[in-house]
Amino acid sequence: MIICAIGGSIAYAIYLSLAPYYIWITWLPPVAIVSIITIAFAFVRPLDLSFTKWVLLWIQFSLLPQKRSWIKSSGEVTHPAGLQTKTQNKKSKKEQEEEALASKQDKIRGLQKFLDAEKSKSQQ
Repeated sequence: MIICAIGGSIAYAIYLSLAPYYIWITWLPPVAIVSIITIAFAFVRPLDLSFTKWVLLWIQFSLLPQKRSWIKSSGEVTHPAGLQTKTQNKKSKKEQEEEALASKQDKIRGLQKFLDAEKSKSQQ
């Protein structure tokens, strides 16, 4: 409703400033354009977003730089925030190797317990 009030006030101000001096053909198009835009913003929800959220997203899009990155011979499109440095990749590989080693050691311990249990059964 606030949007309708603001847009209606602007349209009425245009009407008041133009109507006393010009015929209706002159003042009607600006008043109609402002009124239609106001109604569209008040009642039409583009992309199922509220007007306030749409305006904030538009401001964010306008103010923030449009960053694009290109990696030669890469078929994947990535966002700069998603890129990793070489040291981060090495850390993740090292962590993966440590996890694999820990998993193998757990399997060996489990096999060791099983064999020890079988050995103690056969000795009794």
